[in-house]
Amino acid sequence: MKKILFGATATAAAVIAAGTFGVVSANASSPAAAPAAAVRADASNGSLQQSTHLTIEAATKAAQAALKAAEKENQRVSVAVVDRNGTTIVTLRGDGAGPQSYESAVKKAYTAVSWNAPTSELAKRLTNAPTLKDIPNTLFLAGGAPVTAKGAPVAGIGVAGAPSGDLDEKFAQAGVASLGR
Repeated sequence: MKKILFGATATAAAVIAAGTFGVVSANASSPAAAPAAAVRADASNGSLQQSTHLTIEAATKAAQAALKAAEKENQRVSVAVVDRNGTTIVTLRGDGAGPQSYESAVKKAYTAVSWNAPTSELAKRLTNAPTLKDIPNTLFLAGGAPVTAKGAPVAGIGVAGAPSGDLDEKFAQAGVASLGR
């Protein structure tokens, strides 16, 4: 006995049949693919460079140390730690920190790691190079400190929200110092 399919049922059956035959046809006509050979780079020839990065644990430790230093002085701040590429690793927004402090902390950390210098020093450079401030995602206000390993920048810590940049930077430096303990 032959069944005749009508309407949506016929269309669905045709789609399923076409898909099944297409897959079978494609698989049947292609030979078994050999596994791709693993590509290996020879690190001894100088084509690769190893870099140092903060772990999430170290970044969190530094951020917490900076926040605790601020809290000891009754300051309400946000703290950010970014990696060498400026990507945020961790941020902490202290109780009562202003809404602008979060983004400012990230930008200060980014600025510090980008130039491997405290942002208070970088702010002084604006006198001779005022267009530095036009670089996206940077903030040339005191409160950012670089983290270095073997003389190279590996992270930046930014603090924002205290009444002065000097205090922000003092707290950022407390975060950097915690990594040496």
